Amino acid sequence: MAKVAVIAARDGVGDPIVRALRAASGVGVCERVPHDPARFDTLAVTAFDVIVYVAAGGAAPAGGGPDVAAARGIFERLASLPLKHVVIVSSAAVYTASHQNVGLLDESAFIREGRSAIADGWRQVEQLGESIGTRSGTAAPVRTVLRPAAVLDGSDYFSGLFRKRVAVTYPGHDPTLQLLSPSDLAGAVAAVVSARAEGVYNVAPAGAIPLVKALRLSRTLRLPLPRVAQNVIRACCAPVRVTATPDQLQYLQFSWTVSGEKLRRATGFVPTKTSADAIVEVTGRATPGAEEAHDDFGMDAGYIRRYCSHLFKFLHDYYWRVEIDGIEHIPLKGRGVLVGMHRGFMPFDGVMALFALVGQRDRIPRFLIHPSLTRFPFLADFMAKLGGIMACQENGDYVLQHDELLGVFPEGIRGAFTMYKRAYTLGKFGRDEFVRMALRNRAPILPFVTVGSAEIYPILRRVDWGWFKRYTEWPFLPITPAPFPLPSKWHTQFLPAMHIEDQYPPEAADDPETVRRISVEVRQRMQAAIDEMLLRRRSIFRGSIFDARPS
Repeated sequence: MAKVAVIAARDGVGDPIVRALRAASGVGVCERVPHDPARFDTLAVTAFDVIVYVAAGGAAPAGGGPDVAAARGIFERLASLPLKHVVIVSSAAVYTASHQNVGLLDESAFIREGRSAIADGWRQVEQLGESIGTRSGTAAPVRTVLRPAAVLDGSDYFSGLFRKRVAVTYPGHDPTLQLLSPSDLAGAVAAVVSARAEGVYNVAPAGAIPLVKALRLSRTLRLPLPRVAQNVIRACCAPVRVTATPDQLQYLQFSWTVSGEKLRRATGFVPTKTSADAIVEVTGRATPGAEEAHDDFGMDAGYIRRYCSHLFKFLHDYYWRVEIDGIEHIPLKGRGVLVGMHRGFMPFDGVMALFALVGQRDRIPRFLIHPSLTRFPFLADFMAKLGGIMACQENGDYVLQHDELLGVFPEGIRGAFTMYKRAYTLGKFGRDEFVRMALRNRAPILPFVTVGSAEIYPILRRVDWGWFKRYTEWPFLPITPAPFPLPSKWHTQFLPAMHIEDQYPPEAADDPETVRRISVEVRQRMQAAIDEMLLRRRSIFRGSIFDARPS
């Protein structure tokens, strides 16, 4: 039976972990040891063979990151102990909040150094923890690192945020947050100790919640202030803390959600409380909407349908007068990979396809998007609420495994920035990942093409301005005669579905020749449809091409 010592500075985290371990299978004794490097007594933990360490807060304002110096002092004293198992409770903040994060990060996600003092602090704690038990002269202990989402134990930054009457944030940013109850963190610790699970594991709650809805749930007034204004306030009001540090606010600006799937597979543990439950638990401010389910990536079906009833309807029916053909090829339910062409460098064509599918098929597609669309305030929120998710294989699989429609523009960002003279010639389909996703998840490919969208912002010249490309993550600065999107006439055709799931097994996704052959066929079908549509088009700004098609 394991003898466990829990070293934790925060009562709101340490006490639930002790209770959970005392009730866990395979644990005989569990005691809490004071977390004070200056008075830490090594003899007090010599009777234990399992150490659970929960880092203390650092010198920055509450939630500013771990106290690395305190961790180093304690770990040095633990280096000579003959331990069997060491559990370091780190934080999902180690991944750094970034507009490039794909969402629901797994444990293999790249950790960017130097982007955040908070993230760097957690990374150092994890690295320092590797020294525990190394000088004991016995076999190295099993090492486990837990990276929980923000734990609302009452003393962390996020607990303070939701307990306040006013929360200062950045305008135009509404990231999806994961907030963990201390009892669920304790359950995760007990699970890895009982299973002696080795390695790194994320701990994510049962459901996420957008920042704005989280503050509304806690009855906290959101005060969005631009970065410059906050910097001025911090300078004028120092040393009184009026706003959070830029490092802290970064975690209220961009995504840093994680997946707890690896922990579930290794131990069977799944948190039972949602992010909303954690907020109500720490604030005691239960409000209507606490039971509302929220999308893991921030998609808001109500938001989409509201915009479809006015702005999108105006753009689709009156401004661009989009003519639709073949939409009956889109199934009313089930998974599918929508493969389209993207022109005009702004995402209006994807939005118009979404409007058509919502109105005529009652389907909300999720489009894979480029990081440049999530970099800027307001645009990032807009894309997330419309169902846009960062382009990667894992996110594509997520959508298809939930039997949804996945929207893909396989030419990538360079397709959107195609020069107007070649606007209707399809470029290279990247690495053909859309085919692999379709094969792997047994989904049909649903091609669609649009003629007319290239004319809203015709790109006549390009400027390779290094600073601009680094800042925007665009391939170049496009030169267009249009200061606003021009009212060209659009024609969108949905082509017959390609049921590759009936022709190939999922294993075909690993066969480059099969993947390439399917990709070429999709591209040829799309290009043939575009060429035929252009032959029938008589004007950029008016006229129908589908009614004039020969029977």
